[in-house]
Amino acid sequence: MKNKLMKKVVATGLVLTMALGGGTAAFANGSHDKDNKGNNNNYSQKNDKYDAKGNTNITININFNDMKNAQWAMRYIASLASKRVFEGYEDGSFKPDKSVSRIEAITAAVRLMGLRDQAESAAEMATKLNFKDADKIPAWAVGYVAVALENDLFTESDDSVQPNQEANRLWATTLLVKALKLDAEAKTKMNSTLTFTDAKKIPAGSVGYVKEAVDKGLVNGFEDNSFRPEQNVTRAQLAALLDRTGEQLPDQDQNTKTGTVNTAVYNNVLSLTTNGTTTVYTLHPDAFILRNGVKVAASDIAVGDTVKVRLYNNTVVFAEVTGSAPVNTTFDILGTLTATTINAQGKIATISITQNVNGVNQTTTYNVATTFALTGNLANFTAGHLIQLKGQNQSVTTIDVK
Repeated sequence: MKNKLMKKVVATGLVLTMALGGGTAAFANGSHDKDNKGNNNNYSQKNDKYDAKGNTNITININFNDMKNAQWAMRYIASLASKRVFEGYEDGSFKPDKSVSRIEAITAAVRLMGLRDQAESAAEMATKLNFKDADKIPAWAVGYVAVALENDLFTESDDSVQPNQEANRLWATTLLVKALKLDAEAKTKMNSTLTFTDAKKIPAGSVGYVKEAVDKGLVNGFEDNSFRPEQNVTRAQLAALLDRTGEQLPDQDQNTKTGTVNTAVYNNVLSLTTNGTTTVYTLHPDAFILRNGVKVAASDIAVGDTVKVRLYNNTVVFAEVTGSAPVNTTFDILGTLTATTINAQGKIATISITQNVNGVNQTTTYNVATTFALTGNLANFTAGHLIQLKGQNQSVTTIDVK
């Protein structure tokens, strides 16, 4: 797994508190039980649990205070945290270099598959497990193990879970291939030739799973082209694996939307068009926004960008620019002035105009450059009058009043 360092990312102790419904009980991210060894376990069943009606307050920690040496993983970690798949600790840390236990990986995989509610149901939590070490499985995790078993994340020969054993790269890779329901495909590739320098260390019965994971883009080798199957997986590395896997799970995340920005972001309002339908979303003031792997401000989202957003109670808590608007493009358009907004300095921040396109009136909002020219008949600079906008890269530099 290549740790490609990204540009500098500001990692503060950001916490998003989203009120879902009218509930009053707030479960902050960090109400953690302790595992068998007395260690804080960040997968407490009661952690930020909400009922079937969604009546509670949820606290989501998206930025963490210990990411200085794992900035390459920020996008994966923030993405998963926004879905409550892989979370941090109550002290605001994520511990990216800490090894992952098998029970943590199993829990994350089940959540990634969209089965968290089922795993935390009373029926699943009451399951009597037949594993030899069933007594070693924390009470909060019983439902997760039961659901994992029901969804073929274990093999027929597995007689123990080994919940506290550290997960190595080979085991974690196999787990996520199973989560994608790709067992059949993996088995057809058992006789494949792997090109890793340490391919001989990968058991014959696991070759197909590694090959399938490589083919699907879930995992790759290190800079020296080794796979290191027995090396323990860190939390940052597992985050990368999980996020890549989640991208390939069909229809699991109904709270993720993708569209093209058609209006400049203003007052935390983001307008996206998908397949001809435009939807307006509210950005949480502290939403985590990524562009080219770097955390940016909402104002850095441009008209024409393709953006993937993650919603919590119809509010955007995570957004990633996955496709940039064309650069160095100029525009010259004519339309009717609809509205303007003024920033704290008393200057025009955005301007909206309406044009008739194929018999349909369409209103578009543009950012206005810090330095711009206002020309023409200024007395007519009111709503309903004709104006001409000129600019570059989605930013207006000249407003000419007709």
